[in-house]
Amino acid sequence: MENKTIYLDYAATTPMSTEVYMKMLDVFSKHYGNSSALYKMGRDADAVLEEAREKVAAAIGADPEEIYFTSGGTEANNWAITGIAKANLKKGNHIITSAIEHPSVIETCKKLEQEGFNVTYIPVDANGVIDYASIIKAMGPKTTLISIMTANNEVGSLQPIRAIAALASASGIYFHTDAVQAIGSLAIDVKELNVDALSLSAHKFYGPKGVGALYIKKGTKIDKFMNGGRQENNFRAGTLNVALCAGLGVAIENATTDLENKIKNVRIVRKYFQKKLSEAVHNISLNGHPTQRLPGNCSITFEGAESEAVVMLLDSMGVCASSGSACEAGSNKPSHVLAAMGRDLEQIRTTIRFTFGEGITKDDCDEAVELIRKAVKKIRSVSAIRIYKNKVDL
Repeated sequence: MENKTIYLDYAATTPMSTEVYMKMLDVFSKHYGNSSALYKMGRDADAVLEEAREKVAAAIGADPEEIYFTSGGTEANNWAITGIAKANLKKGNHIITSAIEHPSVIETCKKLEQEGFNVTYIPVDANGVIDYASIIKAMGPKTTLISIMTANNEVGSLQPIRAIAALASASGIYFHTDAVQAIGSLAIDVKELNVDALSLSAHKFYGPKGVGALYIKKGTKIDKFMNGGRQENNFRAGTLNVALCAGLGVAIENATTDLENKIKNVRIVRKYFQKKLSEAVHNISLNGHPTQRLPGNCSITFEGAESEAVVMLLDSMGVCASSGSACEAGSNKPSHVLAAMGRDLEQIRTTIRFTFGEGITKDDCDEAVELIRKAVKKIRSVSAIRIYKNKVDL
C-alpha cells in the first residue's frame, strides 16, 4: 500500500482543479478550430478565448484588451522587461530591479546589460524587503523601467509595490511587477496599484502549466514579443492554445472568488505548522518578513541539517518540500535571495521552503512535522558524525 503524500510545495506548482480540467477537456474536444479562422469553428474558438480573457481581466481589475496570453510567467517577465526597455530606448537605457527577483527577471536584465543597457539591482534588508530609499537614489533621467516582484517566491516577503508604482508614475517611469506568486494569495487590482505591466502564471493557482498572461496598461510603449502572425493584437505571434487559455480563465476566476476566506484559511494552517514545527525541532529560524508575507509561505533554516539531504529523506517519507526555488532546482547554486538577505552559505544550505494551499489540514501538518522532526534529527546526526570523524582524522 502506498504511503500518503503530503504535498507542501504549492509555490512550485499547484494541483490542477477538477473544474479547470473538465473545462479544458471540453474545449479540446469541441472547440479545436483555429481561433484566427473566419468560419464558425474558428469564431467559436475565438469566443472561448475572449471569455477567458475577460475572466483574467475581471480578476485583476483590468480591461480585456489589456490582457495578452503567454506561455507562462517566464515569458511574461521577459516580454515586459525587454519590450518596454527596447521600445523606450530613445528616452534612456536604465532599468531598476531588485536583487531577489525571479531568474526570468534577473537573467533578462543581464542579457540587456550585454546589449548596452544599465541595470541597478536594489538590495533588500534581512527580511527580504526592498530598500525603498535605494530606488529613489538609483532613479535618473535615463531610467525607463522599474521591475519589482509583488511577493518573493522563496521567502514570501511582500514588497511595497504600491508606493514604488506611485513613485515611478510621478517620475514618468514605467513600472512592471512579477505577480506570479501573488495571484490567488493576495487581492490584486492593477488600476488601484497603478502598475503598467503585470505577469501571472496559471499553474500557481490550480490551473494548467504552459499558460500565463501579461497585463499591459493601455498606452504603454512596448515592443512586440514574437514576429509572425497578427495574434494578440499583433503583439505576440503564434496560434494560441485555446484550451489552456480557457483553463487559465476558470482557474483565476475560482482563485479570486471568496479570496479573503481562502487567504485566512491558508494562513491559519501555515501558522499552525510553523508553531508545531518550532515546538518539535530546535535551532530553527524563519526567513522572510514575520508578518508582511504570503499566507502560505514558510521558509525555515534548520541549523546543522543540509537541506537537500533533508528534502530527499522527506521525499522517501511522503513529504514534498523544496530546498529552494523550483526553477533553480539542480543548479547547485546557492540561493541568490537568501544571499541578498545576508544569510551565509551554511544558512543557505540548511534552508527548506514549505508552502501551503487549499486542501492541507492541521492533521497533515501534525503528520508532516513529525516526519520533519525525524528527518532533521537523522541528518543532523549524520552531519555530527562526519564532523567528528574529520576532526579525528586531523
